[in-house]
Amino acid sequence: MTSPTPDALLGPADVRELAAALGVRPTKQRGQNFVIDANTVRRIVRTAEVRPDDVVVEVGPGLGSLTLALLEAADRVTAVEIDDVLAAALPATVAARMPERAGRFALVHSDAMRVTELPGPAPTALVANLPYNVAVPVLLHMLETFPSIERTLVMVQAEVADRLAAPPGSKVYGVPSVKANWYAEVKRAGAIGRRVFWPAPNVDSGLVSLVRRSEPLKTTATRREVFAVVDAAFAQRRKTLRAALAGWAGSAAAAETALVAAGVSPQARGESLTVEEFARIAEHQQHQQSEQSEQHKQSEEPEEPVA
Repeated sequence: MTSPTPDALLGPADVRELAAALGVRPTKQRGQNFVIDANTVRRIVRTAEVRPDDVVVEVGPGLGSLTLALLEAADRVTAVEIDDVLAAALPATVAARMPERAGRFALVHSDAMRVTELPGPAPTALVANLPYNVAVPVLLHMLETFPSIERTLVMVQAEVADRLAAPPGSKVYGVPSVKANWYAEVKRAGAIGRRVFWPAPNVDSGLVSLVRRSEPLKTTATRREVFAVVDAAFAQRRKTLRAALAGWAGSAAAAETALVAAGVSPQARGESLTVEEFARIAEHQQHQQSEQSEQHKQSEEPEEPVA
């Protein structure tokens, strides 16, 4: 691999100059904060443990600060960008600053939430400075849609990073924590200061590492079924699971039956459960419903005529 020129990455002056030339002003609506520090993007790439054979997908590349650092380290990079102006400009930025790697770069002009396929080989890693307002749904969509992604490192608002990596029993443990854990082992991987962004955000940022489970969670319940239990449990997180899952199960009594069968106390709250326990609840409810359906079928069968 030819090593890129030392000044290939974007510095503060480069970012502002590029933005001015494009007439771009970062918008709050899209949660845009551009990274202006080359050391920070190189640190992100190191923390993500990007390898020379990796096919990396990046969401929200913006002006290309992280994209260029990823191209230095990975085999290929595919960037997904929703903004018309930024999407149109990025290939030219890559070609101008890293011409020897331009053939290894692809741009998908789309909303990441609508992406279901990517050009070229299947991605092995996801590395991104995710727009803060859509970070969790985008992350979960990418993990679900691209099972080939083994390693993920995302930069998100510090509060979101805490939620994603929170263990059961923590005050901030909730829906993002459980759903992320369905796919991967999740942990905090560092903090990022405000000064490395333009404009500087009003919140701190954090890095989250997600390493996909080597084997999927062992359960007969589907992801949808498990996530439905998770959503119901945290929709009323102050309530006991017996009460919080009443609507989902059909009644408080049915919720209690599923909980007891799963070995979970009906008086427990969602914040104390692991993803495995949520899966067991979904399994037992599934079993209960199939039994009821069978009983209903039998009750509707016509009786044999008496000889």
